[in-house]
Amino acid sequence: MFFSIDPSNSVAIYEQIVRQVKFAIAEGTLCPGQLLPSVRQLSQQLAINPNTIARAYQQLQADQVIETLRGRGLTVCAGATERCREIRRSLIAQRLRSALAEALHGGLKAAEIREIVKNQLELLSGTVATVASAPNEAGTS
Repeated sequence: MFFSIDPSNSVAIYEQIVRQVKFAIAEGTLCPGQLLPSVRQLSQQLAINPNTIARAYQQLQADQVIETLRGRGLTVCAGATERCREIRRSLIAQRLRSALAEALHGGLKAAEIREIVKNQLELLSGTVATVASAPNEAGTS
């Protein structure tokens, strides 16, 4: 599993980590009972302040997605997969609704929007790295 952090993204870095962990759980890359990298390991891997990783992990614990296993570390909670699938679906629906509203406010017709979405899906097919793939496996670096 790899994380793709974009410091120029308007989404806070800790929130990017939270989303990517939830998406990894939703797609089955992270399974219930599986250990997550330690704060130190992940902060070194991503070259990010450990406090940012700790904040992301605290949010995931508050969302009941991960839990502490005494003496072992943080693990994915039982039942987190379905919860994360619903979170993923809701987040994507919200972001799409926002983009669609902007397109409609901009004067595009529904047929034009459908064509744009169809074309963009075709362009992105097979080129977007997921949390389950290494960057160069999906055609990116």
